[in-house]
Amino acid sequence: MLGFLSSRQIGIEDPLRLKRAEATRRVLCLELNKDRDVQRIHGGGVNSLDIEPVERRYMLSGGADGVIVIYDLENNSNKTPYTCRALCTVGRSHPHVHKYSVETVQWYPHDTGMFISSSFDETLKVWDTNMLRPAEVFEFEETVYCHHMSPSATKHCLIAVGTKSPEVQLCDLKSGSCTHILQGHRAEVLSVAWSPRHEYILATASADSKVRFWDVRRASGSLLSLDQHNGEKSKASSESANTAHNGRVNGLCFTVDGLHLLTTGTDDRMRLWNSATGENTLVNYGKVVNKSRKGLKFAVSSGCSSEFAFVPYGSALAIYSIYSGELITLLNGHYSNVDCCAFHTDFQELYSGGKDSNILAWVPVPREPDLEEGDSGKGARSRFNPAFEDAWSSSDEEG
Repeated sequence: MLGFLSSRQIGIEDPLRLKRAEATRRVLCLELNKDRDVQRIHGGGVNSLDIEPVERRYMLSGGADGVIVIYDLENNSNKTPYTCRALCTVGRSHPHVHKYSVETVQWYPHDTGMFISSSFDETLKVWDTNMLRPAEVFEFEETVYCHHMSPSATKHCLIAVGTKSPEVQLCDLKSGSCTHILQGHRAEVLSVAWSPRHEYILATASADSKVRFWDVRRASGSLLSLDQHNGEKSKASSESANTAHNGRVNGLCFTVDGLHLLTTGTDDRMRLWNSATGENTLVNYGKVVNKSRKGLKFAVSSGCSSEFAFVPYGSALAIYSIYSGELITLLNGHYSNVDCCAFHTDFQELYSGGKDSNILAWVPVPREPDLEEGDSGKGARSRFNPAFEDAWSSSDEEG
């Protein structure tokens, strides 16, 4: 740490290098925090989590019981231990509660005054946070599995919606209607994600084993369909030709810079794709346990020296190095399968939700104090530097 500060001060190091190095260190030492708890509200599994991108203080959760909860993650008391309390809840007694399982929740990207939820009750609701009631309700003819609103769009307000139908529907917040239908998949759409780099580019994943890219400005079909074999027909069987996975594709996540796309499938594989060319980068992550019949919500880090992916792995959370494929560690704490997670980019904290109805907080282990900050005695010094250890012994003890 002191070496980084000295190098930055005299101008031989990039000022951001220290920040990236510390962010990486914090991710590598995540552990279940005993001094922080998240109030348990849900009576069923937790399907979706989202931390708002404006203040990064409030977190949404959606559960299999149809309940939506808003949590305050900030510790205003500065005391430990403490519990992240629920600020408000759309509970079973609420007049506008979803009838069935809430599959996805998302904050409006530019303001905490609005959030969006979608459910198995065939509706997508746009909520007024202050009034805690829907400002708009979109109704569909099929079960809704997922939705996503672009975090970077400035020229449109489209919400991509995946349902039990193979068609991807685009809902426009400005007009309050479904304006586009994207046709190309042959089975239900389990995950959708807008590119953070190009506001009109959308990626969709389906139970037909395919991942498609779309430019929503074009009236024609998809831009491309990802091929795990990169077009090499000699390696592809007739069943796997032009498919992204050998099973249902139920998870999508762009890297923060939008240059790559991560996908997960029920073939217990995770793949990394070049989002510009659609090429499979062939990074080997090994077996990534994935038995989910629905969408799998995973997250990626931001601002680290080497970026990481946080992926539900049975009843654990796996941390992978995105570009090398190395499994860094498994975070164990849930009693049942993990379905979702959300990463707090400011503090490198991770929140996970599972079928055990719990939301767990994974927090970096604090850095040990520098020598100047610790005790000044000889005993304290010896803990940090072997050079301060007393190697003297009397001749009687040696004998």
